[in-house]
Amino acid sequence: MGGLEKVTPPHGVALVTGGVGFIGSHLCRSLAAAGLTVHSTSRRAHPGEAHVRHWQADLSDFAVVNGLIKAIKPDYVFHLASHVMGAPDIKHLLPTFQGNLQTTVNLLTAVAEHGCRRFITTGSFMEPAGDAGDSIPTSPYAAAKWSSNAYCRLFRTLYHVPIATARVYMVYGPGQQDTTKLVPYSIHCLLKGEPPRITSGRRLVDWVYVEDVAAGFLRLALAPEAEGLTVDIGSGSLIATADLVSLICKLEGSGLEPVIGAIPDRPMEPSSTARVAESLRLIQWSPQVSLEDGLRRTIESYRRSEKKSEYSGYD
Repeated sequence: MGGLEKVTPPHGVALVTGGVGFIGSHLCRSLAAAGLTVHSTSRRAHPGEAHVRHWQADLSDFAVVNGLIKAIKPDYVFHLASHVMGAPDIKHLLPTFQGNLQTTVNLLTAVAEHGCRRFITTGSFMEPAGDAGDSIPTSPYAAAKWSSNAYCRLFRTLYHVPIATARVYMVYGPGQQDTTKLVPYSIHCLLKGEPPRITSGRRLVDWVYVEDVAAGFLRLALAPEAEGLTVDIGSGSLIATADLVSLICKLEGSGLEPVIGAIPDRPMEPSSTARVAESLRLIQWSPQVSLEDGLRRTIESYRRSEKKSEYSGYD
């Protein structure tokens, strides 16, 4: 069960940072459907939608963040804005520091001053497990997320910010436009009649469907017992990258297969499984969409998008 059927959402105001992104856009729709007044932010301009008031804002600027929180007065803050690049390249150091850590501290500081019912932050399975001093993050992204988590604990303990953390695993689904990500990359290759070129494919990953993730965020916001918790939002199952891409090829139906070993593996990539039994016990949430069903929905979504693009070329 997703747990949402057991929750009667209160009326209130929700702020989703990164609300025009992949996960954020799904979450905004879910929050609006639950009856909340929804605001979203991003660094780029966006026309907005009927169910969302959009704000263009640079969250690395504290004055901007403070003014935003003061103006919106959110009951629930969902912090999804992030520089989402898990590669170890040094070029990601400053963007992840500014986009992940600095934005988190700015938001926490503003919320500590103005208040909210629940601050939901986004953790990552790529963070080092535990708090041991000898743990080493595997990328700038993991380091920024790990540091953000430490600041969240500080703000909850010292300044009484009501925080809950969603430790999110590898998300896929309709609307993910970044074709450097494995699932959209593979589908776009197949729709163009090209085989996906991947690594050795040995890495084991826990994949979770984006609508299940949105349901998990909402449950974290509304469950009274969730404050102070870090809850895994994943499927609880691992699949090797090669097997995942082979499954995408099978479901797409073109007869193509991935080219395994065409690109090098990234060093030190972590592999862990979401503790979904614990998530169910803590917040009454569990994923509802199987990997095969989710991939079918995702492929069909990209197929419809491709057709729309083709038709628009005839105008």
